[in-house]
Amino acid sequence: MFAHHPGRTQGSPLRKNIPLIANWYKWTSRSPEATRALAAALGKWLAPGDVLALKGELGSGKTEFVHGLAQGLEVPEAAVASPSFTLVHEYPGRLPLVHIDLYRLENLPLEMLPDLEEYLSGPRVVAVEWAERLGALLPKEYLEVEIETTGESTREFTFRGHGPRGEELARLLAHWLEEE
Repeated sequence: MFAHHPGRTQGSPLRKNIPLIANWYKWTSRSPEATRALAAALGKWLAPGDVLALKGELGSGKTEFVHGLAQGLEVPEAAVASPSFTLVHEYPGRLPLVHIDLYRLENLPLEMLPDLEEYLSGPRVVAVEWAERLGALLPKEYLEVEIETTGESTREFTFRGHGPRGEELARLLAHWLEEE
């Protein structure tokens, strides 16, 4: 079983800077390919009802992360696109993946998406870009994925588990990174 080691960091080209602290973990991606590989591993562990709250500035890699999730969920790669203009895309795979991008809803009410609550509580995997705009609509259990641009191709990821399932997903990610 995976043990917590507060303050300990792992150092390898793929998994640099992972402090193993309670329900959150940090990791530095050195390339879009590394980001997709991590997200693909996560996609293999996801179950119906799992929600991922993706946060980060424009261009930080949220959609790249969703491409990896789709790969792990066995969604055909050509099917995945940024839903910035349609707001929601649904993809068939091992589990249905719903990709929601709230970028354009900064000043619009969430009521513009009448099925939003159903998506967030249904039997699918949901990845929400700009999830901070959901506010109280976020479910009690989810994995928060915060992405910070730290260089041209490097990104620092912070994974925070909310609720038992979110915490389990954060631990699985940290364990996978430790093993890589």
